[in-house]
Amino acid sequence: MEPPALTVSAAVREHLRKLCLHEFPCGTGSWNKLRFLPQTYRAWRELIPREEDAVGPGEETVDALLGLVCSPHSPWALLEGSSAEDRFLRELAIQNPLMLKDSFFYTYFRSLRVVDKQVSLVDNDLLKFVKLEELVLSANQIKEIDTTNLPPTLKVLELYGNKMTSMECLCTCPPPRLQHLGLGHNKLLGPLESLYVTSDYWPNLISLDLSFNDLTDLQGMVSGLRTLRRLRLLVLQGNPLALVPCYRGFIIDGLSGLCVLDDITVAPSEKHLFRGLSHSGDLLAHEARLVVTVGHVRGVLDSSVLDPEPGPQGPFITYRYYVTYEFVEDEEGEGDEYGRVLAEIVKPPPSTEQLGEVIPKEPIKEAEDSVGPGLASQSQSGELEESGASAPLPRPTDSAEELAKLRPRLDPRLWPSPGTVLFSTVRKPWSDVIPCNYEMQHVLKDLVRLKAFLLSGTTVTIVEEKILSWPAVPPSPNSPSAAKKGKGEKDKKGKEKDKEEKDKKGKDGKDKAGKGEKEPAKEQKGSKKKKELRKDLRQDPPVLRVLGSGPVDLEPLLSGEPFMSTVCNFGVVRTLETDRLTLYRDSKKNKSEKAKNEIRKSLVLVYESDYRPDPLTVEIQIQLIQGHSTEEALRRLVP
Repeated sequence: MEPPALTVSAAVREHLRKLCLHEFPCGTGSWNKLRFLPQTYRAWRELIPREEDAVGPGEETVDALLGLVCSPHSPWALLEGSSAEDRFLRELAIQNPLMLKDSFFYTYFRSLRVVDKQVSLVDNDLLKFVKLEELVLSANQIKEIDTTNLPPTLKVLELYGNKMTSMECLCTCPPPRLQHLGLGHNKLLGPLESLYVTSDYWPNLISLDLSFNDLTDLQGMVSGLRTLRRLRLLVLQGNPLALVPCYRGFIIDGLSGLCVLDDITVAPSEKHLFRGLSHSGDLLAHEARLVVTVGHVRGVLDSSVLDPEPGPQGPFITYRYYVTYEFVEDEEGEGDEYGRVLAEIVKPPPSTEQLGEVIPKEPIKEAEDSVGPGLASQSQSGELEESGASAPLPRPTDSAEELAKLRPRLDPRLWPSPGTVLFSTVRKPWSDVIPCNYEMQHVLKDLVRLKAFLLSGTTVTIVEEKILSWPAVPPSPNSPSAAKKGKGEKDKKGKEKDKEEKDKKGKDGKDKAGKGEKEPAKEQKGSKKKKELRKDLRQDPPVLRVLGSGPVDLEPLLSGEPFMSTVCNFGVVRTLETDRLTLYRDSKKNKSEKAKNEIRKSLVLVYESDYRPDPLTVEIQIQLIQGHSTEEALRRLVP
């Protein structure tokens, strides 16, 4: 059976019990019985303590008892954070204890605060508080309210952090004098909510807080709020409708009497800039646009200095680095004018493939249409297709134990969270500072889903990609394919020989320029050989290693901040020894004296005792696109 619902009046009674108004040093007892006399109504009303002629043995004076209540070091002191009403009742229980009756409490309280008491029911005992003007029931379990149980004298009603899904229950018999209504951090959802914010229900409303709900109908909400002639303060931040670019301007132009929106004063210049925007609501696209920028990566460990020199049979090892972040899946048209760098959407393959089987290639979605053919050539689709493997494929000579060690294991940090997609920057080789130069615009129409994502935040990961290349294994001479190939090569050689003889005859009549023409030919021939060598190499699937990963808080974008910038710090991954090896290698490669001098200075710093390697960091910026004028909003948002 479910436990009985806790009512507001029961929570108030429990609170009064915990104040110990009838126990020492309050109330009546052996500590004041000989000197205690009932107070007159005038003395109680003016809170004038009785003049004592004498104090009996074992009794305490009023001042001494008040000191026990007021001193912060006393065991009878009030808990930290107690209200002024609690302090007054404790003092009154010492000075005039006989006045603390139910009738007094019902007429005394003008404000009741029942916060985080697991209250789920507003009962009719609240009607006994005949002078109640403020009722705060935040952080409870209230789903619905019977407004017939609310005192008609209420001017302030706060229901923050409850479980209310609609305002409809509040509109059956709303308090007629209500001036402030706080319903932030609830679960209000649906376009019908705009029907319950009209002057038919709240004729005297001055302040309304609907922040951090799931309201999406901006145009309908403004239409309803326009009827509240006395409305001066409005808070809608944290709702999905506040993520569209025209949000602030649309409300400012639609509600001419508004003074404060989302805790920011409405300036006269804003009213001028957004003039006429509320009349173009039917033309505006209801979608959110966010631009993600990934800047420089610093402090990356150069793993190549730890690898041995490759032999003639390999392996030839290359390292590349990239940054991934999670984001909700975009609508069509992502990137457009902001997508200046190609973005890759990585979908990791399953990590349960068995060795010896062909690893299927996962579909790769790239934003090529939005960035143009010039940048589309930078696509790394081949690398992404193999990005799920975390170990090289085994060779036939490997033993069973070695095969077991090489079984694919994918780091869980390389998987996106449920409901998100993994976006990746372009792979870059190692350098002391790796410039990602990544900028991507995300366009989303599912604003409720976007709000949930911003609340949970994203995860940024720096990944190292290691690729092992091996010389291609030539086919055995006894195989049929090799025989066919050999026959074809003989015919080909014969034809090439005839062609060479003809070319020699043709060249005899031409101008003989000498050595100046031969050297470029040799260079061209050498570059062709290098290309052929590269073609002959076969690559193992990339081995992925997470260098650093951590969460990024995106809630400021919901709280009204249009721009969020941070530097993710994953700690130090480099060591003193690896930095020395890297600098030593660079000193051998660089031939210019200036570069060598700089490297020598760096080596001196590295060998000093107080040297500390740089931490692994990456710069992340996320901007919520907003219109700053009517013309700009229409230019951005009209489809």
